[in-house]
Amino acid sequence: MIDMTTLDIDAVKTFVTIAELKSFTRAAEALGTTQGAISVKLKRLEGHVGHRLIERTPRLVRLSAQGAAFLAPARELLAAHDRAIAGLTSARRRFSLGIASHVGAPELPTLLARLNAHDPALTIEVRLDDARDLLETFDRGMIDAVIIFREDDRRDGDVLGPDHFGWFATPDFLHRAGEPFRLAASSPACGILNTATRALDAAGLRWTETFLGCGAFAVADAVSAGLAISVFSRRVAPSGTIEVTEKFGLPALPPSEILLLSTLSDARSRAALKTLASAFREHHRPPISAGSTMVAARSVTAALGS
Repeated sequence: MIDMTTLDIDAVKTFVTIAELKSFTRAAEALGTTQGAISVKLKRLEGHVGHRLIERTPRLVRLSAQGAAFLAPARELLAAHDRAIAGLTSARRRFSLGIASHVGAPELPTLLARLNAHDPALTIEVRLDDARDLLETFDRGMIDAVIIFREDDRRDGDVLGPDHFGWFATPDFLHRAGEPFRLAASSPACGILNTATRALDAAGLRWTETFLGCGAFAVADAVSAGLAISVFSRRVAPSGTIEVTEKFGLPALPPSEILLLSTLSDARSRAALKTLASAFREHHRPPISAGSTMVAARSVTAALGS
């Protein structure tokens, strides 16, 4: 028999954190406690609901069937609890997040929903822009956190996951043997463009810039219009394009890592960042082949939980 009157919010939060991070060690770090403490809380919660919620082996942490069924209601319970607490104060906090447009944002709905559930009193601002512009804004302290691809000169940050790239063009894009490859790029400082041109130069393939646009979305439009080819993460390739790496004998491109950068240090902000990273990792599924559609939104500002 389930004793619903004795559910402990901290124990429920512990269960949700373990389920999201799939690790007792990372869950303990996220909650600022020890593995022993979260194990005790989880065991107590499982006793109250009458089911084992987490199956744990030396190599694997996963949800049981009952745990999978309980996860969504548990999140709803935590969200309701946070809304109740937030209702006691009129103060709202602001969290600004920048996402590099080449990274794209197929995970964005999940990130926004999870941040809002974590802190309903949070006003969330999201900016999609070129990585260099975002980093400049971030380094000036004008934005709280950014999600970008790792670049050679950047060693800090929390790794959210790997990403893979390919050359994309329209199915009817015509390239004649011996002619330079026509490229579309957002700016001469674009890190992805630099990686692409170095790969072409190393392979002895000639290229020319056919289109320079303001931002990755303009580049995507140019490629979709058949003007040129360009490099995209396979997660966010423009709609209606195909990968042409093998078709045109183009060089394979090295994978990269998606990073979360932030200098926030207060407890509430760090908790929001951990929620953000957990949601991204949970949703992020790097593809091994083409077929993803580029996010259509060119910028978004969200004020949730009002």
